[in-house]
Amino acid sequence: MMKPARTKTPRRTPLKKSSNSNLKDPVGVYCRVRPLSPPDQECCIEVINETTVQLHPPDGTRVNRNGEYKETQYSFKRVFGVQVTQKELFDVVAKPLVEDLVHGKNGILFTYGVTGSGKTHTMTGSPGDGGLLPRSLDMIFNSIGPFQAKRFVFRPDDRNGMDVQNEVDALLERQRREAQPVVIPKTPNSRQKLDPEFADMINVLDHCKVDEVDEDSVYSVFVSYIEIYNNYIYDLLEEVPFDPIKPKPPQSKILREDQNHNMYIAGCTEVEVKSTEEAFEVFWKGQKKRRIANTQLNRESSRSHSVFNIKLAQAPLDADGDNVMQEREQVTTSQLSLVDLAGSERTNRTKAEGNRLREAGNINQSLMTLRTCLEVLRENQLYGTMKMVPYRDSKLTHLFKNYFDGEGKVRMIVCVNPKADDHEESLQVMRFAEMTQEVEVARPIDKPICGLTPGRRFRNVAFKEELSRRLEERGGPLCLDSDDQSVTEMLIQSFPPLPSCELLDVNDEETLPRIIAVLEQRLRVRQMLSEEFRKNAANFKASLQDFDGTSAAKENLTQVRLNEKEKVIASIKSECERLEKKNKTLEYKIEILEKTTAIYEEDKRSLQQELESRNQKLQRQLSDKRRLEQRLQGMMTDASMKWEKECERRVAATQLEMQNKLWVKDEKLKQLKAIVTEPKSDKPERPTRQKDREPKTTPRSVSPSPVPGDVYRTRGGGQSVQFTEIETLKQESPTGSNRKRRSSPSAQAQQEDTTESEWTDVETRCSVAVEMRAGSNLGPGYQHHAVPKRRKP
Repeated sequence: MMKPARTKTPRRTPLKKSSNSNLKDPVGVYCRVRPLSPPDQECCIEVINETTVQLHPPDGTRVNRNGEYKETQYSFKRVFGVQVTQKELFDVVAKPLVEDLVHGKNGILFTYGVTGSGKTHTMTGSPGDGGLLPRSLDMIFNSIGPFQAKRFVFRPDDRNGMDVQNEVDALLERQRREAQPVVIPKTPNSRQKLDPEFADMINVLDHCKVDEVDEDSVYSVFVSYIEIYNNYIYDLLEEVPFDPIKPKPPQSKILREDQNHNMYIAGCTEVEVKSTEEAFEVFWKGQKKRRIANTQLNRESSRSHSVFNIKLAQAPLDADGDNVMQEREQVTTSQLSLVDLAGSERTNRTKAEGNRLREAGNINQSLMTLRTCLEVLRENQLYGTMKMVPYRDSKLTHLFKNYFDGEGKVRMIVCVNPKADDHEESLQVMRFAEMTQEVEVARPIDKPICGLTPGRRFRNVAFKEELSRRLEERGGPLCLDSDDQSVTEMLIQSFPPLPSCELLDVNDEETLPRIIAVLEQRLRVRQMLSEEFRKNAANFKASLQDFDGTSAAKENLTQVRLNEKEKVIASIKSECERLEKKNKTLEYKIEILEKTTAIYEEDKRSLQQELESRNQKLQRQLSDKRRLEQRLQGMMTDASMKWEKECERRVAATQLEMQNKLWVKDEKLKQLKAIVTEPKSDKPERPTRQKDREPKTTPRSVSPSPVPGDVYRTRGGGQSVQFTEIETLKQESPTGSNRKRRSSPSAQAQQEDTTESEWTDVETRCSVAVEMRAGSNLGPGYQHHAVPKRRKP
């Protein structure tokens, strides 16, 4: 028996994250029309209102087959005309995504369109007018600026998660990083002078903020920048040591799935940034490594899909509002992905050859996969089907599959160029955008609440400020009020001051007694303090002994309870181990059963297919058999009718032939009888001419009945007749009376010799007459007895 093929262990189905009452929102698709350049060329796109655009063919192709003017209109969530500013576009499209990012929710923003339609300008901006990316960064840091954690408090764990450490460990980490050589990309310094190439792009004066920021949490921003080129993923921030002799090509990254079944790029560089300037400097550094090329449509055409990820890590402060909580489960990570898709256009317009042609093919293939995934999602949602979405056919769709499965909001800006040369590509872009709007994505869940008292941060800050103020007022350690002073302190302050000890006169008898009295008084106070100290010490010792006894009793009780708890924990652990073993055993059995079920299902499908094929074959054979039976039945009917007619004709012909033969025999016998019974005379009389002139009318005897016989069917389907009776005719001539005719003297001499020869001659003549066949020319009048010609049935 052959062993079944080994299959992969089925992965457990992940638990679905509960959304807000399973509500879904459609994908937000916006349209932006760039200005014409130069402005005097033909325009094929017109903005009708805030949600509708109209496309009309260029002058050469305005009429269709019917000769009518064909125009098409497409609707979007919002249409931005040529006069729109970057701020207006940001406020409508990107600002809600930044607010969700700060509140712990994911989001993704695509720019899609033909090469030269303004995608990169929309995302990056131009000097003096920043795009969506710098404005998003500025809004993030304006919102979380006062609440940012120090560097390396949050640290990526290379598994799409975040570790948290205290400030001491973070300080040691910073010192270690500064002492290391430049292998790991260091976070840029915000104090250094900015690159003049992008300094004007991040000079945003709006200073917009997110409302309702959690002030009892700390935040850190991490950025990464990758590109997808020829369906390979490359890290644009990776520091590769340059080798002038043998330079190494960049290594592609792979996609992996974390413990929450979210896709991430393994080994991707994530840089912690603390300001907009630092973040945009990192972006600009990766932008210089991005693959661009000169094509017929654009001098700096993007030949890859670029993805700039902004990851925000946040964790709540402890109950005192001073330090971040060290529990990994309390760390919330949200991500905003800004995706600048490569241009989609026909290769015959770009005049691409070689590598450029292969790049264009991969770009169009990935965009086609994105369109296919959205079409399948739309079909599943509209018609309730369960088709598998082909995310894995492209790295672009595989990376962002979680967003379409309900991990965040999805927004798309369709950029179009209204010039007439891009009309065909613009039509395809509009159709794709119109279909995308019908796809719905589940709303992301809200961030869980830690359960601590709000306002911890500001209470801690107020306490520290008040403490600092009091220290500054006292100029030293902080003392308590007089109401809280002890008896000892009151006694020490009640010591009488020492009088002056200066002796000016030898006979002075007052100063020394006064000093002695004061010292005696101080001695008494000292003795009283010593006694009080001893009493307090004894009381404290007794209290301490009582406390030690109580502590020992409590410790014993705690130890007893701890032992009981440890026993319970041990029993629970053993039970857990037993259950885990049982669970593993059951999982193994389930796996075996699933494999067996899969094998049986496969056998069942194959047997069903074989059964269906055999049933179909049997049905065909039955139908062929029925048709053959009908055909044979018809042939048998036709053949039987044919042969019945043929048999009837042959029987009739045979009967006629036999009747003719019998009639011929009858005639011969009559002639023979007439010859035999003719009277004997010496000289025969010659008949007269009158007698010869008279017509000879011999009466024809009636034909006898046909000879009986048996009829048989032949192998060919006909019939044959076999006669069962034979008629034999014998004639004996009388002695002396029957003589044969003599035609010559020799014959007469022979007759006279013997009678035996005469009889023999008669018998011979009779046998000749009997055996004569119809149609022979041995006798007169027999030519009309020939076999008749066979008639057609």
